Amino acid sequence: MPVYILPEEHIFPPATHAEDNGLLAVGGDLSAERIMAAYSLGIFPWYSMDDPILWWSPDPRLILSPTDLKVSRSLRQVIKSDIFTVTLDRAFESVINECATVHQHNHGDTWITDEMIDAYIELHRLGHAHSVECWSDEKLVGGLYGISMGSVFFGESMFMKKSNASKVAFVKLVQQLQRWGFSIIDCQVTTSHLQSFGAQEIPRKEFLKLVTQALKTPGKNGIWDFEE
Repeated sequence: MPVYILPEEHIFPPATHAEDNGLLAVGGDLSAERIMAAYSLGIFPWYSMDDPILWWSPDPRLILSPTDLKVSRSLRQVIKSDIFTVTLDRAFESVINECATVHQHNHGDTWITDEMIDAYIELHRLGHAHSVECWSDEKLVGGLYGISMGSVFFGESMFMKKSNASKVAFVKLVQQLQRWGFSIIDCQVTTSHLQSFGAQEIPRKEFLKLVTQALKTPGKNGIWDFEE
């Protein structure tokens, strides 16, 4: 399959035209309209600082149904101990910057470039991007962020500065998404860490069908908070 060069219009080739490694297209911009259009088609941006903007749609895709969440006994004990306080949408900019810093420290580079940070902060301002914060002694020690559309949460990245902090944040988010009736969480690329929570690989064609169906549900935009 060829790698497509995106036009100025916010349109994409079909995700099924991606290369075997998931690369679909190059170019375009990181405007809110283009990013949201991409996610609705099962596509997301992912590139390094010295690269042009690259757009991906891997096959298979890792997803988690909120009802399939698995929590180990040891993690349940951590959650019950109340050593962490978890919040939603209280420190989005801090969370995305921490994610960028952690990935750069661990890998010497990060796809969360300054341009990406600015784009997702704008999406947060518009009510589409959300963060989960994990606090200990009033210090931010873990968290994650992603995009919400319809009944899908598209996870992007997470970080932790204290053992189990990001895990607790993830569990609390999934439990809340289940209460809100979300159908799937897009985990993008397969990791054993996410599989331990119950995430499973599915063919891209099946993923695209699930997203199309989930987008028919009214979205939950705006600032999030935990609800019973």
